[in-house]
Amino acid sequence: MGDADRLRDAGLRVTAARLAIMQTVREGDHLDVDAIHQQVHERVGRVSLQAVYDSLAALHGAGLVRKIEPMGSPARYEGRVGDNHHHLVCRRCGAMTDVDCVAGQAPCLDPVDAAGYVIDEADITFWGICPGCRGN
Repeated sequence: MGDADRLRDAGLRVTAARLAIMQTVREGDHLDVDAIHQQVHERVGRVSLQAVYDSLAALHGAGLVRKIEPMGSPARYEGRVGDNHHHLVCRRCGAMTDVDCVAGQAPCLDPVDAAGYVIDEADITFWGICPGCRGN
C-alpha cells in the first residue's frame, strides 16, 4: 500500500506536502521538525514550518508516523509504527537508534502495580554514550 492510500485510509487529505513528509520521515533517522521541514522544502518547494507541524500532528494522530520525545531534546519522528520497539539515545550527540523489544512478549516490561490499567505498550528510552562519541 502506498502513502497516498495510507493517507486516504486514515481519512486524511492527500497533498504533495504530506506525501513528502511521510517519505522524509520514513527515509530519515529520527528527524526533528526542522530537518523534516528542510527536506520537504527541497522535495516540493515552499512549505511553511507551521504546515509541517500541522501535518506531523495529523499523521501522528492517525498512527502513520511515530513521535518520540526524549527528555531534553526536540521531538523526533519516525516511520516505524505498529510495533513495540524502543530507543537508545546518546547523551553527548543525541544520536537515536531503534532497539527491538527488550524481552518477552509486548509490552516487554510489566509494572509492579498496573493500577487497574490493561497495559498494551511500553515506551522505553535507554540513555548512554554511542560508539562514535566513546571514541572521541
